Amino acid sequence: MINFLNLSYLKSGNPKQQSAYQVLTKNSILEKLAEFTPVLVGTIPINIDIQNSDLDIICDVQDKEKFKHTLLTHFQGERGFSISENQALNALKVNFFLEDFEIEIFGQNIPATEQNAYRHMVIEHQLLLENGEEFRLKIINLKKQGYKTEPAFAKLLGLSGNAYEALLNLC
Repeated sequence: MINFLNLSYLKSGNPKQQSAYQVLTKNSILEKLAEFTPVLVGTIPINIDIQNSDLDIICDVQDKEKFKHTLLTHFQGERGFSISENQALNALKVNFFLEDFEIEIFGQNIPATEQNAYRHMVIEHQLLLENGEEFRLKIINLKKQGYKTEPAFAKLLGLSGNAYEALLNLC
């Protein structure tokens, strides 16, 4: 099992993973967010990304104003910078572009390893290991057809109802 809490696994990954590692480390992205326990999640870490997949980073945010200040201080000058707040989740999100990647940073008052994005990624990684390369390629194909990641998994696994909840219920 990959230790997703340490980016070093990306160094020996596919070319896109290696490029992601270079961009994140060269620009000290995780170091700038260190006090918020940042974790890279999403499709790139588990090798099911498509051309426009972004780098998703989740954070544990106890103090939303401090987090917002950190985001503005470090990233406001980046190309395409935008910041939004999700009142329902009590969360902040920023998006911007760095080199060839769109980066999304999401923070809420939940430990990163307990956030749904991390939980989904770990479950999906396990499913990819269990179901093999053909399954992985089918997921990528569905994503290229417009499916979001969790609905693609649910379709191939024959899960009904809310795909996001159904995947979480597998563990």
